[in-house]
Amino acid sequence: MAPPAYQNAGPVAFAKASITHAFPEQLNLSSPRPTTSRMGAVVPFSVVEGPEAWKAADYQNQAEHIYVFTKDDIAELDAAIASVQARKLDVKAVTREDFLLPTLGAKLEAFREEVRTGRGFQLFRGLPVERYTREQTIIAYWGIGAHWGKAQSNNKKGHLIGHIKDIGYDPSKPTTRLYATKEAQPWHNDSSDMVALLCLSNAKEGGLSGWSSSISVHNEIVRKRPDLARLLAGPWFMDRKGEVPAGKQGYFELPVFNYHKGYLSVNYSDNYYLLSQRFPEVPRLTAAHYEAMSLFNELASSQELALQMILQPGDIQLLNNHTCLHYRSAFVDWPEMDSKRHLLRLWVSPAVDRPLPDCYAELYGTTKIGDRGGIRVPGYDLHIPLEAA
Repeated sequence: MAPPAYQNAGPVAFAKASITHAFPEQLNLSSPRPTTSRMGAVVPFSVVEGPEAWKAADYQNQAEHIYVFTKDDIAELDAAIASVQARKLDVKAVTREDFLLPTLGAKLEAFREEVRTGRGFQLFRGLPVERYTREQTIIAYWGIGAHWGKAQSNNKKGHLIGHIKDIGYDPSKPTTRLYATKEAQPWHNDSSDMVALLCLSNAKEGGLSGWSSSISVHNEIVRKRPDLARLLAGPWFMDRKGEVPAGKQGYFELPVFNYHKGYLSVNYSDNYYLLSQRFPEVPRLTAAHYEAMSLFNELASSQELALQMILQPGDIQLLNNHTCLHYRSAFVDWPEMDSKRHLLRLWVSPAVDRPLPDCYAELYGTTKIGDRGGIRVPGYDLHIPLEAA
């Protein structure tokens, strides 16, 4: 993987820069380690077994991971939407208790637990977005999300529901978030414990959604290239794309493989590593770093590990950012603005979740369970826009 044109590919050694991350004591490479372990008792650089470490062959039958909303489910959603509208509630203040779903609520929470502690992903089908007004769709989506956790800001504007749509931003600018363009989004995790995507409309061509188990990627790297596994557990620097919290720099440090209190949490985005090279004080990526990124992407994209589909209007995809990666292919859109590919995004922090190391506070603002994640910058105004902006 060659460095992009904007990268200063100077000879500065990565190890000579000021690095805040250090391996914790449990990463003592001289001590004997078991060859396998499980989530909750993960031993660094062992193969992690369990439902999080799935492969594509495990889910060839879509019925095993797509829940289709029933007529009764939709009736409950309709009633909850009508109640919110009748009471003229501020949507961003609507709680789980304000959005009562007598039977669907328990299902949503069970699926959240599957995502949180199981395979790490779930798809839903059949939300009637073609019948709902935009306001009703927003209320339904927010209410569903309230059964999963606390929503977090998607960007520096404070959007609690993000609009994934090509609105003409220049993808070549370092500060452009690619979700606001039609360009491909490479393999990555979002800045929250969980991410949900609701499809409103499809592109004319392309826009394929793919996801892969980051735990399985980790396992293959541990098996094939233990030297690169150790590199991926060391310091990596990510660009903030201009969304800089108070008192912070335009970049931060976060390993790809994070071993903490018996859990493996993976955070990856080669686009952000490459962008951080525009800062002269950030250590230069070495040949080994490029090799690690190339292998990581190859494994995540492989037929053995990746699942993919074109989300249909009314589909919702829920992913665990600690155990799953996702990407989107480039697309050709419709010329009419009202027909363009359009998804809604929720970043969610469940009330119960895994512990995260302190370095995640650079990405999540805090590591406090139930209140972490999102973009937190000075002057941001938390709100839910009806349209992309």
